[in-house]
Amino acid sequence: MTDSVWPTLAVDDWVDTRLTFHMYTQIVGKIRLACAPKTNHWWQVPLYVSARGLSTGAVPYAGGVFDIEFDFVADELVLRRSDGRRSAVALRPVPVATFYADVMAALAQLGIDVAIHATPNEVDPAIPFALDTEHCSYDAESVRLFWRQLIQADRVLGEFRARFTGKSSPVHFFWGALDLAVTRFSGREAPAHPGGVPNCPPEVMLEGYSHEITSAGFWPGGGAEGAFYSYAYPAPDGYADIDVPDGAYFSHDLGEFVLPYETVRAAPDPDALVLDFLQATHDGAARLARWDDARPVA
Repeated sequence: MTDSVWPTLAVDDWVDTRLTFHMYTQIVGKIRLACAPKTNHWWQVPLYVSARGLSTGAVPYAGGVFDIEFDFVADELVLRRSDGRRSAVALRPVPVATFYADVMAALAQLGIDVAIHATPNEVDPAIPFALDTEHCSYDAESVRLFWRQLIQADRVLGEFRARFTGKSSPVHFFWGALDLAVTRFSGREAPAHPGGVPNCPPEVMLEGYSHEITSAGFWPGGGAEGAFYSYAYPAPDGYADIDVPDGAYFSHDLGEFVLPYETVRAAPDPDALVLDFLQATHDGAARLARWDDARPVA
């Protein structure tokens, strides 16, 4: 594998851009949330890795559909309706307040009337989008590199997902925490999640973690260049002591296993390392929690 396949992007090199881009994704994600029918575990809200960037996929509206795509090749946010209409917003260094106004104007141009909860979730402080002039950085090349990281993560997580015949989420990009994730389910209900995520209503976590799971993904944290992660909810006794591949470890601060992206990128076979990490953490949790004894809930 070459560096061009697993690109280098230091977390510290795009902090300001990442904070701004995070808010951009929340605006787009909340538009999907407002229009799509509610699905179990909030699966109607994420974005998806596409050949050009990140997309909402088809969103139902007024007897047709629309989609919104971050096009990191052309540096624009593209909005399309199924009747052929199209509008776009340039991806450039502007305040979140400006981007929000531009996106809502582009929706109006397409005849799409959407009201969203226009304040971000899972961040503190949560500045309303229309008032956020603090976050205004956008380095297009850094965002493209992050997207290329997501392409690799999406590909490998997709292969991991395909190994499991039980209930599993899609591989999807959650704009709340800016992470790509896939989740497996044992079929048993879980204890009520305690919540505690900043600016996130309790019902969000209760629905997201209503059943026993293992979950894994990739996010721009946990390592110098980001990290793959894996956790179980509820975590069974002994979970932190599961054997994992060299380079991975259990973070007691995060309550999950971490495999730094830079370790993956430098490995002789990055795909194999990530898959071994994902399989080891899932198998260990499933063994300790006796998933073989699980029965689907009615």
